[in-house]
Amino acid sequence: MTLNTDYVTKQRQVRLSMDGKGRALDNIFIERLWRSVKYEHIYLFPADDGLQCYRGLEEYFGYYNTERRHQSLDDETPPTWYQQRIKKVA
Repeated sequence: MTLNTDYVTKQRQVRLSMDGKGRALDNIFIERLWRSVKYEHIYLFPADDGLQCYRGLEEYFGYYNTERRHQSLDDETPPTWYQQRIKKVA
């Protein structure tokens, strides 16, 4: 017995992802993030096991979110950029 996936998805009201050819902009932010992760951490500090990889990524993301300057944020760190925007709104 074959399963008609189109029928099943419509019956269950599943919304299919729009990801695919021609949708490059959908993933551009996550692609840039993972490129940074690979070139700034994984390739420079290869892990010996899964736990070491997890801890290294945990440390890197802490750095990425608090200390690393981002070109898209006018070369500011996320907390600095955010605080400047809060002051302008207040």
